[in-house]
Amino acid sequence: MKQGFAKRYRLLKTDDFSSVFAFKKQHGSALMQVFYLSGNGLGHARLGLVVSKKTAKRAHERNYMKRVVREWFRCHKETLPPNDFIVRVRRPFNRKTAAEARSQLARLIRKAS
Repeated sequence: MKQGFAKRYRLLKTDDFSSVFAFKKQHGSALMQVFYLSGNGLGHARLGLVVSKKTAKRAHERNYMKRVVREWFRCHKETLPPNDFIVRVRRPFNRKTAAEARSQLARLIRKAS
C-alpha cells in the first residue's frame, strides 16, 4: 500500500469543487465542515481543502491546518469510499488541539461515507 498523496487523490480544478458544493451534502462540527459527493467514478477518494484568511490570518497557520487534514487523509485513503470530499476549516486549531481536529474529521468522514 502506497502512502503518498498523488495528484489523482486531490481536487484541483474549480469545476471539481463546484460540483461538490452544488450537490449540497455536508456534515459539520465545531472546527470543520465536510462537503461530499458520492461515487466519483474513479475508484478512489479525492480531497479538496478550504482554509480561508478569515479563519487564520497567518499563512503558516493555514498551512499547518491543511497539512494535518492532508496527513489524516493520506493515512486513511485506502479505507475511504470513492467519494469527493471537501474539508472546510471553520475555526483555527494548532498543535495542542490537532488531536481533537483529527477526531472530528474522522467522525465527519465516517458520517459522509
